Amino acid sequence: LALLPWFWLLPLQLPQGLQIQLSGASLLALMLGWPLAVPVLALVALLVWAIGQHDAAAVLSQWVWLGLVPATLALGIGALLRRFAPANPFVYTLGRGFLGTALAVFGAGLLQEFAQRWLVGVSLHEALVARWLMAWGDAFLTGMFSAIFVAFAPQWLATWSDRRYLEPPAG
Repeated sequence: LALLPWFWLLPLQLPQGLQIQLSGASLLALMLGWPLAVPVLALVALLVWAIGQHDAAAVLSQWVWLGLVPATLALGIGALLRRFAPANPFVYTLGRGFLGTALAVFGAGLLQEFAQRWLVGVSLHEALVARWLMAWGDAFLTGMFSAIFVAFAPQWLATWSDRRYLEPPAG
């Protein structure tokens, strides 16, 4: 609640034309779990509305496309990794923290582009390239923090389990 509103308000603070947008939803979903991340993301949206210069429709759009959709996609990617990938810390940090975040944030941007198509004067191809490149900023931050938390404070990750990722399989 202290940092995410500022990430979501970042485009207002930058020069025109430089629209860097960070979500933070994947990291929040890793840290709190999806059921708790969703109401926290709603509180983030309310803070953005209170602090920023957006109307309610823009804040609702941010909550959906920067919060709810990436967190939900990250949940799905995490479920797929738990089901089909081996249980080890590398899979967790690289798969869920880094690559999973890149896919979740890009997927949310892709869905937003197809749902809204409000980027006037920009081709769909250019918009998708921009979304892909912007997803890697979120992926880098989430991957870095998830690796740090796995190493030093795994109790800060609700989706981490020592029993699953560190103990050898029985049998």
